[in-house]
Amino acid sequence: MDIIANYGTTLVLVAALFGFLMAWGIGANDVANAMGTSVGTKSLTIRQAIIIAMIFEFAGAYLAGGEVTATIRNGIIDTSAFADTPDLLVLGMIASLLAAGAWLILASYFGWPVSTTHSIIGAIVGFGVVSIGPEAVQWSKFGGIVGSWVVTPAISGIIAYFMFISVQKLIFNTDNPLANAKRYVPFYMFLTALVICLVTIKKGLTHVGLHLSDGEGILLSVAISVALSIGGWFYIRGQKYNPQDDNKMHFANVEKVFGILMVITACAMAFAHGSNDVANAIGPLSAVVSTVESAGQISGSSHIAWWILPLGGIGIVIGLATMGEKVMATVGTGITHLTPSRGFAAQLATAATVVIASGTGLPISTTQTLVGAVMGVGLARGIAALNLGVLRNIVISWVITLPAGAILAIAIFYVLQACFS
Repeated sequence: MDIIANYGTTLVLVAALFGFLMAWGIGANDVANAMGTSVGTKSLTIRQAIIIAMIFEFAGAYLAGGEVTATIRNGIIDTSAFADTPDLLVLGMIASLLAAGAWLILASYFGWPVSTTHSIIGAIVGFGVVSIGPEAVQWSKFGGIVGSWVVTPAISGIIAYFMFISVQKLIFNTDNPLANAKRYVPFYMFLTALVICLVTIKKGLTHVGLHLSDGEGILLSVAISVALSIGGWFYIRGQKYNPQDDNKMHFANVEKVFGILMVITACAMAFAHGSNDVANAIGPLSAVVSTVESAGQISGSSHIAWWILPLGGIGIVIGLATMGEKVMATVGTGITHLTPSRGFAAQLATAATVVIASGTGLPISTTQTLVGAVMGVGLARGIAALNLGVLRNIVISWVITLPAGAILAIAIFYVLQACFS
């Protein structure tokens, strides 16, 4: 308690700095994963991806990020175990932010697409075990989170597989793919808009004072999605294509149509990522700020200070802009060859999986979800379409990340204890 009383402001400033570093790492690694398919298919330039990330990451974090933030802050370790030693909780959360942020920046430098969720949860578990003991970790919840890392890539992979199979059967494997693209792409636009609207209206608008029933939320989501799909239909019908083009040009024109969808799904992916993974930076930071502000009183829930969400959002955008290109290349071109139609299927499957998980408050790995979706798209063309060497390296980096976060957090925790004692 003496540490909080004597160094409260310093602790908050240090936590804010390390939280910004963590957000930087998330931007460099996880947002690069989210945008990798769009940039890899050349549907978006890097500059356009950054602009989309700026807008939709902020929107996702503010409108739909509260549930997951609560899990990161209070759900991994039993904060009540620190009731008599809040100093340890504050120092541990600060150590976790630095450990996870440093690992993410290192991984991004080498182009490894690792999981920010693995990093921060491993770090929190590491300091919890050495500060209080294994009993400080809520192993039942931790087990559920680990289980989600296996289940969600499988779910997103299955969704992406069948999504792309439907595109092949309804559009590409027909006598007139361009005409069928004009017919069916508005339906895919409807699905994409529905994913975004449901999570925004059902969860997000409660944060700005608008409360709708489940039925009202579904009806409004469907209405908005229908309107957007009708607008997309008119836009696609207005595009001029030469009917004398050969089949190769027809396929190219179809991919142009899906390029439009890639922009929509990139927005969905950025929103989904913001709703889930911004919590990895602001959750521990929020725990430090609330504990210091309450003079060491640890509560089960607390409000998020107004400046924390912007700090996380700014850090993510800067991380993407400065270090995101290498990881984008790994995800966008390294696993399998992506075209706009394949990238669309992977992104929509990932967005749907992530927003569902965010609604339940379960922090999943966006990296693993997207890689699972890209694998699903690749498998739709056969196992030979996958670069198994790249996949092997990605899986190894996943395995290393959890213990790396824990070990770094333990070492930094002991250093901080020595500095502030």
